[in-house]
Amino acid sequence: MPTVSANGLEIGYEAAGAGPPVVMLHGATSTGRLDFAAQRPLFVKAFRVYLPDARGHGRTRWDVAHGFQADWLVDDALAFVDALHLATFHLVGFSMGAMTALQLAARHPERIRTLVVAGITTEREPRTSVARRLMDPERIERDDPPWASDLANVHDPVQGKGAWRRLLPAIVADVASQPLLTPRDLRRIAAPALVAAGDRDPFVPVDHAWGIARQLPDARLLIVPDCGHEVPIRRPGIFNEALSGFYRSTEATARERSEPDSDADPDRFAIPSDDGPAPTTRSARRSSP
Repeated sequence: MPTVSANGLEIGYEAAGAGPPVVMLHGATSTGRLDFAAQRPLFVKAFRVYLPDARGHGRTRWDVAHGFQADWLVDDALAFVDALHLATFHLVGFSMGAMTALQLAARHPERIRTLVVAGITTEREPRTSVARRLMDPERIERDDPPWASDLANVHDPVQGKGAWRRLLPAIVADVASQPLLTPRDLRRIAAPALVAAGDRDPFVPVDHAWGIARQLPDARLLIVPDCGHEVPIRRPGIFNEALSGFYRSTEATARERSEPDSDADPDRFAIPSDDGPAPTTRSARRSSP
């Protein structure tokens, strides 16, 4: 996995495909490779795909004893795209990555060609309470040893033995205290947007997702039936088909928001025929904020 120096970090990332750039930001406790395993094969047909690991996750080394804040993740993402000389780009975020994506887009709306966010709310609750309950290391080791093993396999090789046990409480503390985006912040995001949520997501009530979509100037809303938090992982066919339609319908606007020579060919973005199984790659998360 390559790394790039950005914001004082060596950010580990994957890159594949050819075409306009799309940056995909993963959820808490996971990595881009895991969270977007079902989207990557589709995206690389039409885009240059970038999958960076957030600080303290996967291949981006960071000791959370020095802190962990949502604002830093936004700074990291901006430094990452700057280091790769991406002036404008498509942006996709899931869960924690969706919060980073929203904040980045609100700070620099002129740099975003299109925005997709899944599994996020701009309200404090129930996100904080659910995160506190599910992301308790003692509970995970006692009640869910397979997840504990997955977390160790994903994070310990670079972050150090037992690093995930320190990472999860740091994430929960940040979720409980991070500044919240306001309707005014969301209205700054002019790019075409798709807001997605499962109808059974414990972190994101459907009306919260609807509220975000209403406040974004050019948004569409996808509510996935019979699905919890992990929409890209648990219902990849529905999610991928929605993404395909979204990029086709917004191609002209994305062209206007990008450099003249970096437009996507909408015919290159294939639509899957059915919902299909969850990806075979195991996720490092049961749930995340």
